[in-house]
Parts: sequence; C-alpha cells; structure tokens
Amino acid sequence: MALVVQKFGGTSVGNADRIREVADHVRRCRDRGDQVVLVISAMGKETDELLALATAVSQTQPGREMDMLITAGERKACALVCMALHDLGVPADSLTGSQAGFITDTNHSNAKILEIVPHRVRAALDAGRVPVVAGAQGVSTDDDVTFLGRGGSDTTAVALAHTLNADACELYTDVSGVFTTDPRVCTDARKLLTISFDELLEMTAVGCPKPAMRSVEVAQNYGVKLHIRSAFTWEQGTWVAKEEPSMEQPIIRSVTPDTSEAKITIAGVADRPGVAAILFRELADAGVNVDMIVQNASERGITDISFTVPEGDIDMAERITRTVAEDIGATGVTADRAIARISLVGAGMKSHPGVAATMFETLSKHGINIEMISTSPIRISCVIRQDHADTATQALHQAFDLAQ
Repeated sequence: MALVVQKFGGTSVGNADRIREVADHVRRCRDRGDQVVLVISAMGKETDELLALATAVSQTQPGREMDMLITAGERKACALVCMALHDLGVPADSLTGSQAGFITDTNHSNAKILEIVPHRVRAALDAGRVPVVAGAQGVSTDDDVTFLGRGGSDTTAVALAHTLNADACELYTDVSGVFTTDPRVCTDARKLLTISFDELLEMTAVGCPKPAMRSVEVAQNYGVKLHIRSAFTWEQGTWVAKEEPSMEQPIIRSVTPDTSEAKITIAGVADRPGVAAILFRELADAGVNVDMIVQNASERGITDISFTVPEGDIDMAERITRTVAEDIGATGVTADRAIARISLVGAGMKSHPGVAATMFETLSKHGINIEMISTSPIRISCVIRQDHADTATQALHQAFDLAQ
C-alpha cells in the first residue's frame, strides 16, 4: 500500500465532467490499495475571475480581504470534488488550508508556510477516508486566512507529502509531463521520462510554467518524489529526482522560451560605487523581482544599466527607476515590453564546452540579435526580440537534437 498526494487544479477540474473524472481516478487508485490525499486548486480561470471582480469593486483591495476572496475558489472546487467522491462510494472529507493544519506567516497574497500540523488529515486517513485539501492557503500566526500565491497548490501538495512522509507527490496538469520545449511551438518536442531537480528549478525560473518553482524547491529540499503527469491521459509522466553524480548527463535537456518579461534601461549613469545599490534597493523594497542585469562598459565615467522584470511589474519598476534617475542625475529611462528570453538548460553543459558558441551561432544564422546574456553552471539565457521567440526556440531545439 502506497500513500500518494495528488494535486489537481485549473483545467483538470475545470467543469463537472472533469471533476467526475478526477473522482473516478481516485476511486481506481484506492481499489488497487493506495491511500490518497487530494489537493485541489481553483477551477479553470476562476482565480482570474475573482481578481477581475475585486478590481471592479475596489481600488484599495486590502490584502486580508483579497486573500479571503481568492482562496474561495479552492474551497469551492474542494467541496465539489468531495461530493463527486461520495457519489462513487468513496468516503471523503473536504478541508480548508487551516483545517488541514497549514500555518503561515502574515504576508498576504504570497504567504510562506511556517509549519504543518495535519491532525485532521491523518485522522481522515486512519478512518479510511480521502482528505481533500483546498490548495494554496493556510492560516497566519495572526489567525487570518492567507494565500500562498500563484501556483501555491503545487507547494501545498509537496509540503503535505513531506509532512505525511508520502511515497510520492503527483502533480496533475493539462500536459503529460515536462518536455524538451513548448510543444505548442515545436511539434517534435519530446517528453522527458526523468529530470533532475536542479534542471527543473532552472527551467521554472526562466519561464517553464508548470510546476510552480516554489514547489520544486520544497521537493528538492526535503527529498519528495515528484511526478508531473496528465489529468487527461493518465499516462506516466516525468519523474523528478536527484542528479546521480556518476550518471552521464545529456548536454541539453530543454529549450525554455519566456515572453513574460520586460526590460528597463537607465542611461547616463555615473559610474561610481553605490549608484546601482540605490536603484536596486528601491526596486527590492517595492517587491519588484529583478532578474537579468547588464551594465555597459564605462566611458568617461558614464554607463548604462539594463535589467529585466516580470511584465506585470514593468509600470511600477519604470516609475521607481525614473524617480531614482532624477535623484542620481541619469540622462534617461526606457522601458521595452517586446522582449523574450530563450534559455538552454542541462546539467551536462558543466562538462561540455561549446554550448554557448553553438547557441550564439544558431541565433546568428537566423538573423536573431542577442541583447542580454546571463548564465549559471547549467543554464544559458539570452534576451532577444519577442517576435523572434518561436524561430529561436525551433532553431535551438533542432541544433541540439532534442527531438531525438
């Protein structure tokens, strides 16, 4: 008998038929002798719809009330799944995040889990029932409902799997696993049977939308066996595991495109100590997550600094940068929303020279100019024009024979 935590959300529970499919899958898992804990996130686009409603009725949108509103989507889906299970003769109990024992900090909209006290989850399992936990939520140390942020249900599932010492955590989505690139861009994209935590972390950090990066971090930190798979085909997906030092690694595992970032350039900056610190401290204090940073070579004591931020933060980042530019005497600020980031990820590149050269030659051959470059031991990222993103993805996927 295995204990498995299974997470479903979005299109996986997007309508009544899908909810019944999930319930039937759980019944089949129990019939083969497994214990199942479910984590459910909101149906379809419900979170977006709730955010739109909040915008329609409020300009202030207090954090406490926003968390109370957004987490309602998970509770609704959780109760519906539980009802579908009862119809199949599967005893089940729906639990909110607080009822499941998730204690968080007091940061609204992006709370962090401090501890899990899963007494009611364990009691349900001991009674032969299926605990159905509402994802992405908990209760703060101030006794307020908190939201774990976008993708928080993945984190809920992984953290619960660790706490319960589950045999595996299965994250069900609308694709059948982790692919060598976006299958919508490259028709010959190949599903990976296994991938290392380090590689998946890099992929999620540079634009791979699923699973949520926080969930991969938690799984890696606590050794949770992670399985990314489809809620539509039920086929075996991608297993995430620790990298074996003795294993011969493929050079490149993935080409990851990302069109969700924007670039800001502050020009005519005095090249002296502390100037960059002023700018990036102001951005950090405002909660703007800066990714790639490039500073040009100084000419006559003047330089330019370019950096990327999530597209949703571009307006705030631009306002802050313009204010700082006036304070430090910079000559101008420009914002560019029409960029894309293309990244190569692979643990094998640590021991194989020439990956960067092949990447740059491939982009050059297709007339694609590189505006920024950043690297890690297992990743190379380039910023290019957004309208070249698909061409670059397809060309690099072919150049590194990832379809094989």
